[in-house]
Amino acid sequence: SVREKTWLLSESRRQKDRDTLNHVYDQLISLRHRIAENADFDNYRDYIFRKKERFDYTPEDCFHYHEAVEQHIVPLIHELDKERKNGLGVEPLRPWDLAVDPKGRPALRPFKTSPELVQGCIHVFDKVNPDFAAKLEKMASLDLLDLESRKGKAPGGYNMELAEIRLPFVFMNSVGRDGDVWTLLHESGHAFHVFAVRDKGLPYQYRAENVPLEIAEVASQAMEIIGGEHLEGTFYNKEDAARSKREHLASIVKLLAWIATIDSFQHWIYTHPSHAREERQGQWVKLRKRFGGAESWNGYEEFLQSQWQRQLHLFEVPFYYIEYGIAFMGALGLWTRYRKDPRAAISAYQRALALGGSKPLPELFKAAELPFDFGPRTIEPYANELRDVLVQR
Repeated sequence: SVREKTWLLSESRRQKDRDTLNHVYDQLISLRHRIAENADFDNYRDYIFRKKERFDYTPEDCFHYHEAVEQHIVPLIHELDKERKNGLGVEPLRPWDLAVDPKGRPALRPFKTSPELVQGCIHVFDKVNPDFAAKLEKMASLDLLDLESRKGKAPGGYNMELAEIRLPFVFMNSVGRDGDVWTLLHESGHAFHVFAVRDKGLPYQYRAENVPLEIAEVASQAMEIIGGEHLEGTFYNKEDAARSKREHLASIVKLLAWIATIDSFQHWIYTHPSHAREERQGQWVKLRKRFGGAESWNGYEEFLQSQWQRQLHLFEVPFYYIEYGIAFMGALGLWTRYRKDPRAAISAYQRALALGGSKPLPELFKAAELPFDFGPRTIEPYANELRDVLVQR
């Protein structure tokens, strides 16, 4: 198939750099372990937890997240993979079958220009809370949105507080794709966080840049998922809105498991600093079996062994990834509540954002009426809510 050939071309090219990247990673592990020893830590994992000032959760809490994903998210992934396999009519499901639309539909095209994207998101936010819509309108009127892709423009997307005026600025590269809608919903959540603390004066704790990532991403991820409840009549008809929402939530389910995989991998890497490359490959495959989907890698086992090399964080920013898993616990909690009691969920969301970084993480989560817990008991109701939306009955 075309998608098999395309996938093989891409992965074969990655394999050419496999040994080089392994060598680089070996050096990084050795250097990082020496840094930890020089600072009187037994291993780099314990050192980096202290360096990142993770005073409110421990490696054991991360293990609870891994267990929660294994118990409640992985089974959902397998259910979705079974649906995909049946929809495509393939046996078994293969890695190149995971991105294609099972019904062969063309990609969604929700808008053509950035003004259309902005007006659409304003309409979405007006349904969530008119105050959010007014804030995005203000950003647009003050030229604080740089959204369209263009030649020579830097890649990526982000929200940044402009320090002198203490207003948010959103940068991205939209081209009319479905993902661009989700990106602006996400970055708008960060922008609303900036607005929420703007009138608090100038204490260090209320600067947007000093808000812990674990709660900052709740602001963006929650607004992204909650906003996704209101795409119909704005960007899409009923059928396409349901498709967009379903595809996006399914990607979050997969991401929760990938976060568990990457985080668990790093815990093993840095508590076994003298491991051989073959052991590292074996540990990765073991974790992919624990957290992965139902696709078969038969005949391409070597490709599977080096899939970890796709994750830039492992090389450049070690142990920076679990924050997103923790934040998704909060975002999914707010979304689950929003589907039952929108007003209460938004009130809790605003209350937490207004605190900035002035309280410890557990208190910030408490302000949003969320448990600061990443274990199976917390994730189970969120997984059930996701299943209700995603699994075809």
